[in-house]
Parts: sequence; C-alpha cells; structure tokens
Amino acid sequence: MAEAERTIERVSSERTGKGPRRVLALFVVAVLVYAVDLVSKLLVVARLEGHGDGSVQVIGDWLRLTAIRNSGAAFSMGEAYTIVFTIIAVGVIVVIARLARKLHSLPWAVALGLLLGGALGNLTDRVFRSPGVFRGAVVDFIAPKGYAVFNLADSAIVCGGILIVLLSFRGLDPDGTRHRDEKAAEEKDEDKDEETGRAESVGE
Repeated sequence: MAEAERTIERVSSERTGKGPRRVLALFVVAVLVYAVDLVSKLLVVARLEGHGDGSVQVIGDWLRLTAIRNSGAAFSMGEAYTIVFTIIAVGVIVVIARLARKLHSLPWAVALGLLLGGALGNLTDRVFRSPGVFRGAVVDFIAPKGYAVFNLADSAIVCGGILIVLLSFRGLDPDGTRHRDEKAAEEKDEDKDEETGRAESVGE
C-alpha cells in the first residue's frame, strides 16, 4: 500500500511539473504561428497589393502569390457570414484557453498552439482591417493551381485540426492519458474476474 501511494504521488508530481511546460509549448507555437502569419500578410499588403496585377509566380502556373481580401471563412467560403466567423474564432480561442489548464500532452500542445495561432492571425484581420471592426476582410495570398486562395493562418488551423483527429484516433487525451488503454485495462480486469470465477467453480 505504501509503495502504491508513493507511485501515485510520483506520477502526480511528474504530471504537475509537465503541465506548465506543455502550456508554455502551446503558447510558443501559437506566438510563432501568429508572428509568421502577421509578417507574411504585412509583406503581401506592402509588396503585392496595388502593384501590377497583385500576383507573383512562384512555381510557374502551379503556385502563385496573389493578394486578395477574403470576408469569409478559410479558403474563401461563406463570405456573407463575416461576423459569425469572427464569433467562432473567439469561441475557439476561449475553448483552447480552458483546455490549457489540464494540458499534459506535448502533441496536444502543438496541435492547440497551431489552432490558437491561426485563429488569432485571422481574428486580427477581422478586427483591424477594413471595412470595419469584426467585419474586416482576411488577407489571403497562397494560390495553388485549381485550389482556393488561403494564408498561413488557414494552413496552421488545418494542420492543427488534422493533428487533433490523429491524436483522438490514437486514443491520446489532452491530459496525457490514453482512453483506449483504460478501456483495455477494464476489459482485462473483467476477463480476470471471469477466469477467477470459473476457477472457483471448478474447485468447488
């Protein structure tokens, strides 16, 4: 019993120590994504908007940098619902901030950091760019051939979302536990109980 208590205390101590580090990792990733997205948009506005056709070839016709203003969601969808998407972005940020309090998984920290940085990047455009607060158009500029124009914040959001799906599929929760392992352990205990019951019946 004493050994079990020491083990529980050690695991609890390790998790307590990892929590702040994982939260720090989340915010480091978010800040990096936000900074890169912000700088890229400033460069696009300064160098492409209002200069020629506002477009530069990167890889022939396969990839271009084209400055556009998008009042919709990612990849120019839903342009009539700018305020709705702004509210959704704020909601995502609030949810991530709440999840950060019980974060003990580095992969989840990276995934949430990508989401947070991307959401903040596009939210900044919606708040500070024309035509007005909460109705601002997002700066998009990455234009692959035959695909919608997007920006680095959109890319971070998509990558973060994919990573979350993969982590959930593997059974890893934000607090560092694996819910599949717990289910397997419960099933194993049930099997042991059944075997024990059968053995006792045979012994009788």
